[in-house]
Amino acid sequence: MDIHLLVDNLTNPALLFFFLGILAVQLKSDLNIPENSSKFISLYLLLSIGFKGGQELSHSEFNAEIVWSFFFGIMLAIIVPVYTFFILRKKFSLENSGAIAASYGSVSAVTFVTTITFLEMEQIAFNGHMVAIMALMEAPSIMVGLLLITVFKKNKNEDKIPMKKVLHHALTNGSVLLIIGSLIVGLLASESQAEGIKPFTTDIFKGFLAVFLLDMGITSGRKLSDFIKKGWFAFLFAILIPIVNGCIVAVISGAFISENGNRLLFAILAASASYIAVPAAMRLAAPKANPSLYIPMALAITFPFNITLGMPLYLCIIHLS
Repeated sequence: MDIHLLVDNLTNPALLFFFLGILAVQLKSDLNIPENSSKFISLYLLLSIGFKGGQELSHSEFNAEIVWSFFFGIMLAIIVPVYTFFILRKKFSLENSGAIAASYGSVSAVTFVTTITFLEMEQIAFNGHMVAIMALMEAPSIMVGLLLITVFKKNKNEDKIPMKKVLHHALTNGSVLLIIGSLIVGLLASESQAEGIKPFTTDIFKGFLAVFLLDMGITSGRKLSDFIKKGWFAFLFAILIPIVNGCIVAVISGAFISENGNRLLFAILAASASYIAVPAAMRLAAPKANPSLYIPMALAITFPFNITLGMPLYLCIIHLS
C-alpha cells in the first residue's frame, strides 16, 4: 500500500474529527451533537453530493461505460446479499442473517461521500453518474434480504412480510429520495444557476462533513462496547467481507471502467454497509432481526475500516491492476 495515500487519509481533518468522537466516548465526555442538527447535516450532505453529481452528469456523454456501470451496480446489490447470507447462516438466526446480508449488499452514503472527499484531496477524477448508481443500490439489497428470509422461513404463515409496503419504503426512503431528487435538480440546472448556490453546495461541504463525522465517531464509540460482546465471528465478518468485496471489485471494474476514481467508488460501494436505510426497512419487515447486531457491525466496524484503511487499500489495488 502507498504510505503517502495512507498518511494523507489518516491526517484528513474530517477523519480526525471522527476519531475525536470515539475518544470523547471513551473519556466519558458529555460532548454531543444535537439530534436535529445531525439530521440536518446528513440531509445537507446528501443534497450537496446529489446536486454536484447531477451537474457532473449533465456534462457527461452517455456511453456504453455508463450503461455497464449501472448494470454492474445493480448486480452487486443482488449478489453480495445472497452469498453473504449463506455464510451468516452458519452462526446467526434466519432474520439476523437476512438483515446483515441486506446491510452489506446495500451501501453507506456517508462512506461514499467521505470517499469523494478523499478523491478530491488526491485530485483523482470521477464522474457524476456514480451518485445515481449509489442511490440505485439501496433498494435491491433490501428486497433480496427480505426475499431470503421469506424463502427459508419454515413457517410461511408466521410473521408474513408486507413486501409491497417494504418495497415502497425502500424506494421512498428519505436518503434515497433526496439524493435522486438532488441529482435530477443538478442535472436540470444550468452552470450559471449552479454557480449561484455554490457557496452552499460546495464551499461549506467539508466543514459540515467534519461535524458529521464527529457525530458518527460519537455514535460508533457508544455502539462499539456493546458489539464486542457479540463475539469474534461478527467482528471478523465486518472486516473480512468488506476487504473481499472491495478488492475483487477494485480489480474486475477495470474491465469496463476507465477512471480510477469511478473504480474506487465502486470498490467502496461494494465494501460498505448500510446503517440507515436497511435498519429502517428491517424494523418494519423483520422485527425479529436484532438491530444491536447489524447496526454496530456496519457503523462501528465496517465504516471506520473503510474510511481509514479501506480507501487507500482499494486505490492501491486499482493502481496495480
